[in-house]
Amino acid sequence: MEVKKEEIIIRPPVVVVLGHVDSGKTSILDYIKKTRVAEKELGGITQHVGAYQIAEGDKKITFIDTPGHEAFSAMRSRGAKVADIAILVVDTTQGVQAQTKEAIFHAKAADLPIIVALNKVDRPEAEVEKIKRELAKEEILVESLGGKIPSIETSARTGKGIKELLELISLIAEMEDLKVDLSASAQGVIVESYLDSQRGPIAILILSQGTLKAGETIGTPSSVGKIKSLEDFQKNPIREALPAQPVRVAGFEEVPKVGENFKAFANLEEAKNNLKISEKKEPPKVLEIKEGQRVLNIILKTDVLGTIEAIEEVLKELPQEKVILKILKSEAGQISESDIKLAKGGRAIVLGFRVKTSPVAQRLAGRERIKIMNFEVIYDLVEGVRKFMEKIMAPEQVRTELGKMKVLVIFLSEK
Repeated sequence: MEVKKEEIIIRPPVVVVLGHVDSGKTSILDYIKKTRVAEKELGGITQHVGAYQIAEGDKKITFIDTPGHEAFSAMRSRGAKVADIAILVVDTTQGVQAQTKEAIFHAKAADLPIIVALNKVDRPEAEVEKIKRELAKEEILVESLGGKIPSIETSARTGKGIKELLELISLIAEMEDLKVDLSASAQGVIVESYLDSQRGPIAILILSQGTLKAGETIGTPSSVGKIKSLEDFQKNPIREALPAQPVRVAGFEEVPKVGENFKAFANLEEAKNNLKISEKKEPPKVLEIKEGQRVLNIILKTDVLGTIEAIEEVLKELPQEKVILKILKSEAGQISESDIKLAKGGRAIVLGFRVKTSPVAQRLAGRERIKIMNFEVIYDLVEGVRKFMEKIMAPEQVRTELGKMKVLVIFLSEK
């Protein structure tokens, strides 16, 4: 069937904001949105991917704010894959950091046009030209040094360069082919997902083509469902989702995996047949334990699925010569009674990241003396696990030779 001309539209650009921790990414977005989103993040760090849409004149721009901490490399990589343009935020008081280099890698791997935001230029210790030279060493040659990559000096505190940044995004978007077909079958990417204790599995997704409405069936390789509700990024109910619009969807049968592509289907049966959703589980990995080593079994519960892989990556970096970490279970959602029962059987501790513990689970943990450790910031979680590892570490026996003794004669004593 021939596509009608009025069904072809120019969708908003999707812009991913990349950079080192505390480079000012969220603060720049906060200034743009004129809301206090930045202050809501504990520890001043974006814990998981946030997607927002703003109006720029008569047009719209979708922003994806990705975490800057090195633990969230996988999540940042996902953010880059769904975007059209990358903004590389660099702190001019700190320079190019390890996560800055990683962000450059992700942007280049996704073949995205890059805009460099030289941030915090309002501070007296800012060294703009030095940072430009550091970027050049990473093959990011800005226009002022003879390259082709645009750069803008910005300050989230004063608003310097923000208007120019938005204008540049719009200009680059016009040069990109952002035409989409609204009549096509809906498809896109799962940006984030989690289990809501009252509403069930929730997914935050961005459409690449088509439209979505409540009642329609969508599926990913790991889950399918009929859409119960649609919300925009501010959790306002909407009747229809359009391309490049961040949408919160309820209705999946299981929590879909982050980073997966989704498609629309006529019904659940068609979705399951086409996606071939597998119920087979991977065989458990055999853990090799050396003599003298101890094992710390962990049950990990987080607010969203994307955070699980981030925490697992961080825990892998902890020294495990004497105490090995073994994750028995990891999933999104509150700490439940079944988690405590599993912890009892597996002699494990329970780690909660930005989740609540059900009253039943709390009482059972108290009776069974199961250790529950809840955290709001990833740095605290790592430190908590490190201290617990030191606590259970077997004391090392050291033999110190104080001297030598030689037996010369043995005398027999009469009774």
